[in-house]
Amino acid sequence: MTILVNSIFALYILTLLLITFYCLMQLNLLYNYKRFHWRQKSNPGSPHHNGSFPVGATIGGENNKPKPFHPFVTIQLPIFNEMYVVERLIDNIMQLDYPKDLFEVHVLDDSTDDTINITSDKVAEYKAKGFQIEQIRRKDRKGFKAGALKDAMSLAKGEFIAIFDADFLPKKDFLKNTLHHFENEKTGVVQTRWEHINENFSLITRLQALQLNVHFRIEQQGRKSGNYLLQFNGTAGIWRRETINDAGGWEADTLTEDLDLSIRAQLKGWEIVYLEEIGSPAELPAEMNGLKSQQFRWMKGGAETARKMLPTIWQSKLTLGQKFQATLQLMSSSIFVCIFIMGVLSVPALFLLGQWKFGADFMSWGLSGFFAFLLVQYVANVEAPAREGSYWRRLFKFIVLFPLFLSLSMGLSLHNTVAVLQGWLGKQSAFIRTPKFNIQNLKDSFRQHQYMATKITWTTFFEGVLAVYFLAAIIFGYDTQKISFLLLHVLLAIGYGTTFFYTLKHLKYK
Repeated sequence: MTILVNSIFALYILTLLLITFYCLMQLNLLYNYKRFHWRQKSNPGSPHHNGSFPVGATIGGENNKPKPFHPFVTIQLPIFNEMYVVERLIDNIMQLDYPKDLFEVHVLDDSTDDTINITSDKVAEYKAKGFQIEQIRRKDRKGFKAGALKDAMSLAKGEFIAIFDADFLPKKDFLKNTLHHFENEKTGVVQTRWEHINENFSLITRLQALQLNVHFRIEQQGRKSGNYLLQFNGTAGIWRRETINDAGGWEADTLTEDLDLSIRAQLKGWEIVYLEEIGSPAELPAEMNGLKSQQFRWMKGGAETARKMLPTIWQSKLTLGQKFQATLQLMSSSIFVCIFIMGVLSVPALFLLGQWKFGADFMSWGLSGFFAFLLVQYVANVEAPAREGSYWRRLFKFIVLFPLFLSLSMGLSLHNTVAVLQGWLGKQSAFIRTPKFNIQNLKDSFRQHQYMATKITWTTFFEGVLAVYFLAAIIFGYDTQKISFLLLHVLLAIGYGTTFFYTLKHLKYK
């Protein structure tokens, strides 16, 4: 019995320590993020990242005369069964403010439903207007998105390849505001910040936006300022064709082909320019099962890429600091394993506190990680978006949403843990795309749409069990006055209960 008690204690402390350590390490990115903006404020006329020139810059031509930088660009739109958003996507892309004869659009259509005909009609419409646009179909969906991008490279005429997923709506000046950064010959990729078309549609979309804002403000800009490895986020960015080829091309052995190629390109010496100031609007998953499929792909793909690339990173010529930060970046999805284990073991820990020679106060150091996490979230969602409404409105919104975000993150930890473990173990699975329903405002609905999930998975069943498990822990702790874990158990019960409830609610019953 003593061995079991000590094992539970050791594993609980270890997971809590790892979570705290990871959160504290985020403060390094926060510091670099703030340092970047302090420098921008002190020298507002300085060039942007990587020595690139400000928007509107030109290259000196013959006799030093200014020459606009308008290279030929191939725009790739990888889609799979996107009948609700593909017309919106193509219409938006064809309105880009760029010379018509200097870009082509390739719709990489692996669809198996009515999306094929919808796309065909829309492509024909713009061809009749003189645009260079093609619908590219494959015999099979081998390699999923990575396979489609790889196969289409031989058809692309552009020196630069812009990529947009089906739910993105880049602004008209996207190409003009990004391409000039390639005047620096070391620049291999330009990535823009994601914005959220339907952030205010529901609680689920609001909570997603909180975490994405951290990634696209603190993490991306913080890594750039600290001279660490960045990542292309799969969409809303542009690649130099030479960079893709030099890094070995698109590979389909992970579910995050974008992260994989990003790492390989930077190890080859190419640089990624991140443009926080340029937003690219996109649609967030509007229902729980779509969010889960996206999370599964990101978490499993992150683990797969870590398994694949970490040995190469540590054998590379990167500095020790760069290797360490790259490891944290690639291991970030694995933090959900620690969150899941910590949560589950907190219940027996509640029973066993009396057998340990110390109380819950011993573990109060874990609060340092919580406050670090809170600070990063605050800066990304309250302080950073200074132009998005009043400060006090943003602060109030954050105070209301942050506890719910923390709870939902815990509630998704079982689902994400399964994804991470499959990634580390090398279990193969299909690229399950996140369905989009053209949800832009409160009047829109996904209820009668296709693409909604129809089956209950075993993880959903256990999410319901865990909600009851933590509810019982709350009742026991309250009755016995053992309230050290009360707040944690409330958050876990709400998180798992909410995840379970909305997963069932958002199923499409036949």
